[in-house]
Amino acid sequence: MGTARSAALRALLRVEKENGYSNLVLDGALEGLPFGSRDRALATAIFYGVLEHRITLDYIIGLYSRIPVLKLSPAVREILRMGVYQIRYLERVPNSAAVNESVKLAKTNGETRAAGFINAVLRALLRGPDRIKLPDAYKEPIKYRSAAFSCPEKLITFWQKAYGETCTDRILGSLLEKPDIFIRVNNTRISEEQLLERLGSEGVKAKRVLWPDNALRLKNPGEIRRLSCYQEGLFHVQDLSSQICCRILDPQPGERAIDVCAAPGGKTFTMAERMENRGEISAFDLYPARVRLVQKGACRLGLSIVRSAARNAAESESSPVPADRVLCDVPCSGLGVIRRKPEIRYKFPSSIDSLPDLQYRILCRSSGLVKKGGMLVYSTCTLNPEENSGVADQFIRDNSDFEPFGLPLPESIRREIPERDNQITLMPQMYGTDGFFIAAFRRK
Repeated sequence: MGTARSAALRALLRVEKENGYSNLVLDGALEGLPFGSRDRALATAIFYGVLEHRITLDYIIGLYSRIPVLKLSPAVREILRMGVYQIRYLERVPNSAAVNESVKLAKTNGETRAAGFINAVLRALLRGPDRIKLPDAYKEPIKYRSAAFSCPEKLITFWQKAYGETCTDRILGSLLEKPDIFIRVNNTRISEEQLLERLGSEGVKAKRVLWPDNALRLKNPGEIRRLSCYQEGLFHVQDLSSQICCRILDPQPGERAIDVCAAPGGKTFTMAERMENRGEISAFDLYPARVRLVQKGACRLGLSIVRSAARNAAESESSPVPADRVLCDVPCSGLGVIRRKPEIRYKFPSSIDSLPDLQYRILCRSSGLVKKGGMLVYSTCTLNPEENSGVADQFIRDNSDFEPFGLPLPESIRREIPERDNQITLMPQMYGTDGFFIAAFRRK
C-alpha cells in the first residue's frame, strides 16, 4: 500500500512542478514497479482523485490548517491532499490507514518535521467533520461553485459569460462524473453484432449507441488492451464526439481523404473504416514519433489505405493531391476533456492565449487541400467560443470560395446552445461525450 501511495505522490508532484499530462505522468510513475493490480488501482484512484478534487481538498485543508495551503511545501501539500481525499472519498480505505500512511509518506520523503503537522490536520478533520461548510451559494456563488466542483473561479466565470449560468452549472456537474468509454467497431473485420458477442464472451458489457453506426458504449471494461478482440484489431477506443465528427465528414469508399493533425490516429482509423478500407487517406502530424503511432494503430486494425507522414499543418507549403474530404482537428486548450485530463482546468487561461491564431492558420492552410465541391471539417475538443465558432465564422468571412455546410444531424442529437446550422458544440452533460466542437464547410 505504501508503495502505491509513494507512486501517486511522485506523479502528483511531477504534474504540479512540470505541468505534465496526467496519463503520461502516471504511466511513468508506475512503470517498472512491482505492483499488483490492487496497488496499481489504489495509486491510480488517489492520483486522479486528488487532481480532480484539488480545489475542494485545498478548501477543506484550509479549514483545519493554521498554515495557508499555498505556503506549504509541495510535498506536504500533496500528502495532505492525498490524506484528505482518502478520508472523504475512498470508503474502502480506513481512516486510520489514511492518517498513518500519510505520516509515513512524509517521513520517507524528507518531510519528517512536518509529519506531526500532517497528523494533526488529518486527525482534526476526523474529530470535527462538521466544520466543513462550503461558501454561501447565494452570497458567494462563484466561490461556492469553485469549492463544490473543484473548478478555478476564472474558468467558471469564463464559461458563464460564454454559455450562461444554467449551461455552466451543467458542465460543472459533469466534471464530477466518470467519463464513459466508447469504442468504434472495425467494420472491415467484424460486424456490430459479432463484436458485441465477442466482448460478452470476454466479460465486457457493451451497448449500442443510437448514432452514429458502429459505436459502442462499454461499462467497466477493465484493461482494454488485454482483450483478445482488441489485440486482433476488431475495434479501437474513441470518444463518441470524435465518432460523430467523422460521421459528419462522411468519407465514402474509393475517395481520397486527408487528416491534417492525425496523431494518435483515432479519427483516421474511423475514416478508413467508413471508407471500407477502399480509397486513400493521408494522415499527417507534426512529429515523426506521433506519426509512428498512427502507423502502428493502422497496422493493428489492418487499414491498408492509410499513408502517414510528418507535416507542419500551420506552415507547410507542400500540396498533396486535393482531396474529397479534409479533416482539420486542431490543437486546442482541451477544456472539453477535463474529465479525462483533470489537470487541464488548472492551466486556464494561459493555455488559450495564442491558440485561435494558430487554429485559424491551420484551417486556412488545410482549406487549400480540398478539391472543388469537397468537404472540409474543423473540430476541437474544447469549450471555448474563441477557439470554436470564432475561428469557424472568421474562416467563412475571409474565404469566399467556401460555404457553410448544414450538419446532417438526426433528431436524437440536439444543440445545447444557439448555433449556426453548420456548427455544433457537444456538451459532456448531454450525451456523455467529451466537450467537442464541429464545423463543416464545402468548397464551391
